[in-house]
Parts: sequence; C-alpha cells; structure tokens
Amino acid sequence: MKLFNTLTQSIDPFTPLKQGQATIYVCGVTPYDTTHLGHAFTYVSFDTLIRYLEAQGITVRYVQNVTDIDDDVLRKAHELNMAWDELGRRETARFLGDMDALNVRRPDVYARATDAIPDIVEIVQDLVEKGLAYVSEGCVFYSVKQDSDFGTLGRAIGLNDYQSMLNVANERGNFPEDKRKHDPLDFVLWQAQAPGEPAWPSPWGPGRPGWHIECSAMSIRHLGQQIDIHGGGADLAFPHHACEIAQSEHYTGKKPFSQFWMHTGMVYQDGEKMSKSLGNLTLVSNLLKTYSPDVIRVTLQSHHYRQPWECIPEDLSKAQETIELFKQVRRLVGEESHGEDAQVRALFQQAMENDLDTPTAVSGLREAAQTVIANRDLNAGAEVIRQARVLGLCI
Repeated sequence: MKLFNTLTQSIDPFTPLKQGQATIYVCGVTPYDTTHLGHAFTYVSFDTLIRYLEAQGITVRYVQNVTDIDDDVLRKAHELNMAWDELGRRETARFLGDMDALNVRRPDVYARATDAIPDIVEIVQDLVEKGLAYVSEGCVFYSVKQDSDFGTLGRAIGLNDYQSMLNVANERGNFPEDKRKHDPLDFVLWQAQAPGEPAWPSPWGPGRPGWHIECSAMSIRHLGQQIDIHGGGADLAFPHHACEIAQSEHYTGKKPFSQFWMHTGMVYQDGEKMSKSLGNLTLVSNLLKTYSPDVIRVTLQSHHYRQPWECIPEDLSKAQETIELFKQVRRLVGEESHGEDAQVRALFQQAMENDLDTPTAVSGLREAAQTVIANRDLNAGAEVIRQARVLGLCI
C-alpha cells in the first residue's frame, strides 16, 4: 500500500515498523458542541483505512483522543452555566453515538487528556531540563528559537518562514501578545491556573496542560515512542502536529515520531469551511433523520480523504442510488454466498492501495454491481458485497 505523507509531500510505500502490526493515532474532538460532517469525514476515512489494513492481514492498534480540558470547553461550559466535565461527558457521548450510528468502530483506546496529567508533567519537566522549555509565572512554554528543527511539518505545507508560521498559528489559537512568552510563536506546555478554572498540581504550580502536549503524552503512553501513522484534519498540520513532532522527538530522542502524517481535507458549506465558530454545519444527527448510515458513509467515501470538498445534496442522492444497487446485489446473491471474482477484488485493492482512493473503489464496486444485476453473476456479486463490507457498509 502507498500513502501520501504530509511530511515528505510524496506518496510513499507503507511498511509498518513491526511486521504485520500497525499503530495509528488520530486526533479526536474537543467535546463542547455537536458532530458535523467534517468530523465524520475524518473519522470515517481513518475507519476505512483501518478496515482495509485488517482485511490485508495487518493487526491495527488504534488510539484516538478526546481533548476534555480546553479553553473552548471551559468557555462553553461557562455560557451554559454547566460544569466543564459534565459538558465534556455529554458531548463526548453524543459524538460517540453519532460515530456508532455511522458504523465507525471505536478505537482500541479512547484516551482522555485529563487521564494523562502525570505523563504530561513528566514530558514537560524533561523539556525544561533540556533547555527547550522555560517557566514563566507558573506557565511553561516551549521555546521555538531553541529548536533549530522546529516547524518541519509547517515548511512541508508551504509555511517557509517564521512570519508565515506565526500568522497561521495566530489563526488557530495562538496568543502572540502573551507577556509571559519570550517569543510570540512559543507555545504553552503547561498553563497556570486562572481564577475559577480547574487545575492539577505540578512542579510549577496548579494548572492544566496545553493542547499540543496532550497528544504527545497520550500517543507515547498508549502506542510507544514511535508510531506508524498519525492523522487528523488538514487544519491540524500546523501548529498542532508540528508542535507534537518537536516536543515528542526531543523528549524521546527518537526520529521520526510518526512514520506517516495523514491529513483529511476540509469540508465546506456555502463556500466556507464547515466549522462550529461559523455555524455553517451539516450535523450528522440531522442527516441520519433522512439518510441511512450506509448512504452517509458512501457520500464521504466518494471524496478522496485528503481533498477539500463542498457538501451538496447531489452527493447524497448518488450515494443513495449506489446503496440501492448494493442491496439489489445482496438480494440476488443471498445471505450466505461464498463466490469470488478476482477481477472485482483486484480493481478494488488497486484503488485502495493507491493512497486510499475510496472514490475509485466505490465507483468500481458500483459499476460491478450494475454488471452483476444485468448478468446475474453470483460470484461477482458475492465479491461486491465482500468488498463493500471492507468499506464498513452494512449491506
């Protein structure tokens, strides 16, 4: 199989660090609002990758996190006059319910940031001792100027100088005016407690972890110091994943932190990136009132995982037609058909192994289904159903 690696900007052969075993970490949600189609695109894409790897005989250990302590969680909880942890539990349950409905299998470990505080403190202490981080008024910041390699992933996606990195970081949650920083691009590893906020003890005083350090700690804890694939939405490549690389590799002394960096394209609606802040959301829960989980999955899989796309009704209509074809094939071949078709299988695998090209894979199965119905080819029909199940469809 070949996959596009954001860090190398090339499609490279995927060979797990351990033969027959793959480790995958995907950045999860910050649970303060409902699940939209952009979330679903990311998690269905990685669910599809994992199902395909397993179908090829590779054992996958999959970790996904939930950022259950964060500025957004605290802000939203305050707006709702609700305890922050209660809000987190409620929204996490809603998210998992939406993913369950879409037949997205739960990860082997669903890691919570608040469970990783001791690991986080250990990593931060190490970075301070190595001179890569500094303490300022109860906070700890990573010093980008002390790390000559900082921003490799940023440069890979075209952020070729300090100012361009700073601009993007500022758009994505960085606070350049923080007087406690030595440099505007320095990022927080440990945040001193603000009045009324939850806090945990640390060598620098009560506080809570920064966003980036959480994922390093959880990935290392559950998957080891080096992993095969690290994924998430394209908007996480910088600064989030670039910061993860820096702090993880300096803590462990091992490179690369992740062999592959995979990023899903942004989903748009009304010409703008779908986001909670803009409110231009297509909610999974609303779609499920009208469309089956299989139709929604095929809609998502009809777009290549790393390409941005606009959500339009025609996508759902075509996906519904595709699912109806698959159902006709199922009725034709029955529940217990064991037939095979080498050509259908080879074309499906060729698409999937070419950087998880699910649009071509879905299109190929659709065409095969039409031929099966026309010719009443039970062997090819059984193969269509078998590969549709690899896509996570409940045909």
